[in-house]
Amino acid sequence: MPFVPPGDPSELAAEARAQFESAYDRPPAVVGRAPGRVNLIGEHTDYNRGLVLPIALPHATYAAVAPRRDDVVRISSGDSGSPFAGTVDTLGPGRVSGWAAYAAGVLWALREDGIEVPGVDVLVHGTVPLGAGLSSSAALECSVALAACAVAGVDDSPALRRRLVAACIRAETEVAGAPTGGMDQTISLLASVGRALLIDFDAASDPTRDVPLPLGDAGLTLLVTDTRVRHALVDGGYAARRADCETAAAQLGLTSLRPATLADVRTIGDHRVRRRATHVVTEITRVTDTVAAVAATDWTEVGRLFAASHASMRDDFEISCAELDLAVSTAIEAGAVGARMTGGGFGGSSIALVPGDRLGAVVRAVDTAFAAAGFRPPQHLLAEPAGAAGVVG
Repeated sequence: MPFVPPGDPSELAAEARAQFESAYDRPPAVVGRAPGRVNLIGEHTDYNRGLVLPIALPHATYAAVAPRRDDVVRISSGDSGSPFAGTVDTLGPGRVSGWAAYAAGVLWALREDGIEVPGVDVLVHGTVPLGAGLSSSAALECSVALAACAVAGVDDSPALRRRLVAACIRAETEVAGAPTGGMDQTISLLASVGRALLIDFDAASDPTRDVPLPLGDAGLTLLVTDTRVRHALVDGGYAARRADCETAAAQLGLTSLRPATLADVRTIGDHRVRRRATHVVTEITRVTDTVAAVAATDWTEVGRLFAASHASMRDDFEISCAELDLAVSTAIEAGAVGARMTGGGFGGSSIALVPGDRLGAVVRAVDTAFAAAGFRPPQHLLAEPAGAAGVVG
């Protein structure tokens, strides 16, 4: 069955090293690796100080890095994209554009945080599908961040990883210009194998908690379907939804929608803003309910919550599309316990909770439905909860 392979970490690290040598005529000093992610539930809730429940993917980005003796920064990709060349003082907001802004922004943010990253050569390579809503951008950021800290002589630690989460968020929002929350960077740097990560963006302390995900015991598989409708978080749709949420909170006299209730939301006069807030408030509750259902191994309830989440994103938040709706409905008709779109929306991927003996049938049904609708053929991958980012050599 043609699933997008995550690749062997040792082989991919070796490929990154070889591509680095080809690009720069010298070996890298270190290779950082960081996973992509898929969110089980909790969409557009992170920047509303709510709850999210992502897992890390086995698919990852690898960043080969070597320090320089000057202040030059060179960034290239073994996969695609134009290379970047600049200096350590030309990496901040408004100075870099395109895909390289995510990597350059990390170097800038680390230096802003007091980590003296020198001039470096960087080459990135990986297996996280681009534009699929699986956080290829955060995987890029986090792999570069860990590798850059290693060449700067900064030891890895839980405290450093918390700093790196903040630095990578700054890179994405302030340099790359994508107004996202912090879910993607948090799961990439703090994930645990076989577990989801419950993240509370309003917690005063201990904002994360591992949630065991015993899918194998239930004979279930998480199937991700990349619709191949490419989304871009900097194209305005994401920012517009965030602005609506901020407007809703302000109209309720709140700093965020986290403490809002449905009764509060019903007082909002603007129909569009009210619907946006309705999604956020109900989605935060669905995250809590999903954690409880997983703990009780009530997968039927998880499926119901997935369905409610997708309907909310489609109708109230208006971030789905025809391809996502078709992938979700077809997966359920073919035997999935539940399915929903995942990620920022406007394209990207869906996720389905599928019994192992129905996996082939679901994949074939989705492929057939896309062909009948005249859509571009989708691609599929298996989401096995993976571990956090690290240095692999």
